[in-house]
Amino acid sequence: MVGQVRVDQSGRENAAATNRSCFQIAKVIANLIVIGSGILLRAVSQAYKQALINASKTGVAQETLQDIAEKSTKKMSPHEARMILGVSEKTPWEEILKKYENLFERNAKIGSFYIQSKVQRAKERLEAEKNKGQ
Repeated sequence: MVGQVRVDQSGRENAAATNRSCFQIAKVIANLIVIGSGILLRAVSQAYKQALINASKTGVAQETLQDIAEKSTKKMSPHEARMILGVSEKTPWEEILKKYENLFERNAKIGSFYIQSKVQRAKERLEAEKNKGQ
């Protein structure tokens, strides 16, 4: 019986030692993950800051801000303007004006202010595109 007790105790001691070493390994791995992710986060934020600095020097930041401002104000796209007026990219300006006048007058007669304003905005958008290209 005494021999069996010793075996049980040494087995328990081995199990406890194994548990301690597993715990220590897990602790080391967790520390490595925390430290590594901190280093990675710091490197990414520094790279992002440097990219912003470089972009501001080249003017890319200004273009991006303008694009964001245009999208946030929900300006009509040239494609949408062409769809409203029923014209294509190759349609001459004179024909675009004829389509605009026709649609604007027809909607004035039936009293659709909403559609009239859409037609007006479409013409203004295409006008801006035309002037931008010149």
